[in-house]
Amino acid sequence: MTSCRHLTLVLLPEQKNMLRCRHCHLTINADELNNRYCPECFEEHGRKCYDFEEVEATGTKRIRYRCEQCGVIIETE
Repeated sequence: MTSCRHLTLVLLPEQKNMLRCRHCHLTINADELNNRYCPECFEEHGRKCYDFEEVEATGTKRIRYRCEQCGVIIETE
């Protein structure tokens, strides 16, 4: 357990257009990928994997914050 009081929170943008690599299961924003290969597979195994599946958004709307001091992610509904 951390002793941080989470006094400096930053609102994180809503996650959408997420893709998951079918090989290593890395979940990445589609905008960050830019129709390229999976960076995790390439870094770990030297393979350029282009096989992704779309990750469906959950039905509940969650708001996410990140503490600037300790980095913890806090979710609310």
